Amino acid sequence: MAARDNRPVAMMDVQLTLDRLLARAVDLFPDREVVTKTPGGDLHRYTYADLDDRVRRLAGALDDLGVDRGDRVATVAPNDYRHLELYFGPPCTGRSTHMCNPRLPDEHFRYIVNDAEDRVLFVAPAFLDVVERNADALETVEQYVVLADAVPDTTLDSVVAYEDLLAEQSTDYTFPEISEDDECGMCYTSGTTGKPKGVAYSHRGVYLHSMMSGHVDSNAVSEADTVLPVVPMFHANGWGIPYAATFVGAKQVLPGVHTDPASVAELIDGETVTMSAAVPTIWLEMANYLDEHPGTDISNVDRLTVGGSAPPESLIRRYDEEFDAPILQGWGMTETSPLGTLSVLRKELADADPETRYAYQSKAGMPVPGIETRILDDDGDPVDRDGEAYGELQVRGPWVVDEYHHRPDANRESFATDEAGGRWLRTGDIATMDEQGYVDIVDRTKDVIKSGGEWISSVDLENELMAHEAVAEATVIGVDHEKWQERPMACVVLREGHEASVDDLREHLGERFPSWWLPDRYEFVESIPRTSTGKFDKLSLRESYADLTLGPGEES
Repeated sequence: MAARDNRPVAMMDVQLTLDRLLARAVDLFPDREVVTKTPGGDLHRYTYADLDDRVRRLAGALDDLGVDRGDRVATVAPNDYRHLELYFGPPCTGRSTHMCNPRLPDEHFRYIVNDAEDRVLFVAPAFLDVVERNADALETVEQYVVLADAVPDTTLDSVVAYEDLLAEQSTDYTFPEISEDDECGMCYTSGTTGKPKGVAYSHRGVYLHSMMSGHVDSNAVSEADTVLPVVPMFHANGWGIPYAATFVGAKQVLPGVHTDPASVAELIDGETVTMSAAVPTIWLEMANYLDEHPGTDISNVDRLTVGGSAPPESLIRRYDEEFDAPILQGWGMTETSPLGTLSVLRKELADADPETRYAYQSKAGMPVPGIETRILDDDGDPVDRDGEAYGELQVRGPWVVDEYHHRPDANRESFATDEAGGRWLRTGDIATMDEQGYVDIVDRTKDVIKSGGEWISSVDLENELMAHEAVAEATVIGVDHEKWQERPMACVVLREGHEASVDDLREHLGERFPSWWLPDRYEFVESIPRTSTGKFDKLSLRESYADLTLGPGEES
């Protein structure tokens, strides 16, 4: 048998770029709707064909504004159709869209705009005050564009209305040739442990992430879906949902500034939403709203994706049994575009008893197709896949960032190389993996509580506290202790009309955890502070209780 030569396999060199992603939606689903709830509460409707026309007008406007290929433009906007246009206009013309989080502290907001060197800043009226109070410190911004029909009263200079820009342009715009390796977008981490870190995304990475999001063992987004991303579009590409939905031609429902439970429930019912996504606090608030408004129906939802932090098992059970709206827990990071794992049930678990199924659904899940994972202990050795041994979760894949923007210090800390020279992202998450391949995030390295040299999971304690019928929200932090160096303290928000004492909560936790795990102190509070991405702000809480030191036998 003759030996085969080493000629490369001849495959078509088709670049994986966002203009092709958009073109598929326009070609196959030109009349499929994109629905936005406007600031005034009306519904704005148009189609993918309309989206394409306006993206091409936007492309011409960027040319006229003098934005060069490779430049970045900033967006400060909610989830609406104009923001979706900005997801495509800059990248389809060789530029990049930097989605800015308006909830960041002003210092961090100024830092990310300057660090990204944004040339033009597009801002929605709802966030105009954020930009106005920081404008003098934005060193690279040359033009402001208000995402509205007309420019409202503003202190900004060099400002124009978005609709005026587009009105001057033609829909007959031909996108230039671009490379799949070009940057198409940028997001920054929330900066809860220091300066935010810039993450640049390539066309290839976003394209492949969008394909993966339609996989049946992932979010399974299809053209038959109506998707409602409540997660902000400035948070890690809106978890990739706007791109994935466009790719497959799904109907999109964008809530704008209306992310309260009543508005979201109304959209789910009125637009027959089949898939939605948000952080756990949104679905916690929704559960309370549904309890108080028993006539509200969200049962047409096939799945609710939850990410950002782990939802308690009790919440997953409630949505499944009471609201007929199953929850899928996902794990990911800004650095992973962001989806890394998802708690879909493999066939071996399909017929398991409810307790087993809920236990698996409350884990971060299996790595989605395309993501590789490893969990290493403190010595750098892989841990056993027994669901108990824990270590740091590390990941790699075609949509995982390989370096941070302008941050060599963070690159040294956040990436590892294996013996074969492979690059891995160190996530900073403490995790286990079981024999079925399910990852369970048990804590963040910065949140793990070390008491007398022993390890306590704040996440496990929080989830069990929120399983108590009287508890609406709970978070657990470590505080200083004279003897044990650190001990857990719980901050608890009670549900309206319910009561619970410290003894009640301690007895509840004692049914599952050893006594030395139980918090030494309980604080009943009206609310728990949140980060800019809607998670419980443990850093803020730790700062609030920085002067607190517990002593032996001190419990409350």
